[in-house]
Amino acid sequence: MAISARIRTSIENSSWIRRMFEEGAELKARLGADRVYDFTLGNPDLEPPPRFKEELVKAAADPRPGLHSYMPNAGLLGTRQALAARLSRLHHLEFKAHDLVVTCGASGGLNIILKALLDPGDEVVVLAPYFPEYLFYAENHGGVARVVETDEHFQLDLDRLAAALTPRTRAIIVNSPNNPTGQIYDADTLKELGRRLVHHAGRHGRPVYLVADEPYRHLVYDGHQVPSVFAAYPNTLLATSFSKDLSIPGERLGYVAVSPLATGRGELEAALVLANRILGFVNAPALMQRVVASLTDVTLDMTPYLERRDLFCDVLAAAGYDFLRPQGAFYLFPRAPGGDDLNFVSLLKEENILGVPGRGFGRAGYFRLAFCVSEKVIEAAAPGFARARAKVAG
Repeated sequence: MAISARIRTSIENSSWIRRMFEEGAELKARLGADRVYDFTLGNPDLEPPPRFKEELVKAAADPRPGLHSYMPNAGLLGTRQALAARLSRLHHLEFKAHDLVVTCGASGGLNIILKALLDPGDEVVVLAPYFPEYLFYAENHGGVARVVETDEHFQLDLDRLAAALTPRTRAIIVNSPNNPTGQIYDADTLKELGRRLVHHAGRHGRPVYLVADEPYRHLVYDGHQVPSVFAAYPNTLLATSFSKDLSIPGERLGYVAVSPLATGRGELEAALVLANRILGFVNAPALMQRVVASLTDVTLDMTPYLERRDLFCDVLAAAGYDFLRPQGAFYLFPRAPGGDDLNFVSLLKEENILGVPGRGFGRAGYFRLAFCVSEKVIEAAAPGFARARAKVAG
C-alpha cells in the first residue's frame, strides 16, 4: 500500500463538492461547456475592485529593498496593525497587532487554531449542515468532530448543542453566513450559547473556544447584519479570508484574530504563531499582505450576487422547490424533491445541471447550488430544474 490507511479512507470519503465538479468536467468535455450548468463550486467569479489592482501595481513597483524577505511568523506588522484597527472599529473592542496572525486563507487559519487548541482525543463541535473540510481539519490535529444538527431553519439548536458538550469539548465552529445554507445566526442565540459555554467551562475548569469561520461576513442581503461573535462570548477566535470580500480566492490570504478578552490570550497567540510555522503555512505571500493593508475598508460590490440570488429564487419557486431564501453567501440549499438527495442530483444531471447532494454537508435530503455564476447560466438551466422537479411525485 503506497499511502496511509487513514488517507486512503479520507480519499474514499472526500468532498462531494469536488466529486461533482469532476463529473461536471467530464460532462463539459463531452457536451461542451455552454450546455452544462455547473452550480457545484463556490468559486467567486466577480473581478476584484479596481482599488485592488491599483494597490497591486503600486506594491509590485515599490523599489525599496527587502520587501520580499522573510517576515515575522505572524505576518507583516503593518498589515496586522491595519487589520487590528479594522476589527476594533467593527467589533468595538481594542485589538492589537499581536492579536492577529496572517494566514494562507481561512483554511490555514482554522488549521492553526485547532493545532493550537487540541490534545489527542479533544472534541470539536461541528454544526450541520457544515463545510465538509471541518471534519478533516479536526482529524488533522488529533481531534474528534462531534456533529450537532441545527434546526429546520438551519439555526442553532442550543439544547442539542448543550447535550453534545463533554469534558473533552475544546471548540465549537460556527460559520455565519453559512455554507451551504446562506443563513445567519442571530445575536441573541449566540449570546445564549456564550452563557452556556461559560457555565460549561465553570463546571469542567477548561475553556471551550468559539471558533468563527467568517469568509462571507460582508456578503449579505436585504439589510441583514452578521452579529459580532466577540460580543457574544469572550473566548472567541475568528478565522476569515479576503477570498469573498475582494474576490481574490486564488491569492490564499486570510487571518486569525484572538479576542482581547480571551482566557490565556498571550499563550494562545504564541501557540498560533508557532502553529503557523510548524504546519508550513508561514507565511502568506508578502506582496498580498502589503496590498490588503491598504484595503481594509474596501469590499467588492455584491450587487451581482444579490441579483443572481433573486433570479435563482424565482426560478426555483416557479418550479415548486422548497427552500429558505439565503440571507448571505452565494448558496441555495433546497430540499431534494422526493427526499433522496443522491437520486435528485442524478435527475438534475440528466438535465446537464450539476449540484451537490446535501449529505456531503452533513444534511441528507437537501442539495446545494452555488450562484457565483452568470445570470445566463441560471436562466438557461431554468427549464431543466422544472423538468427534474416534475419527474418526482409530490
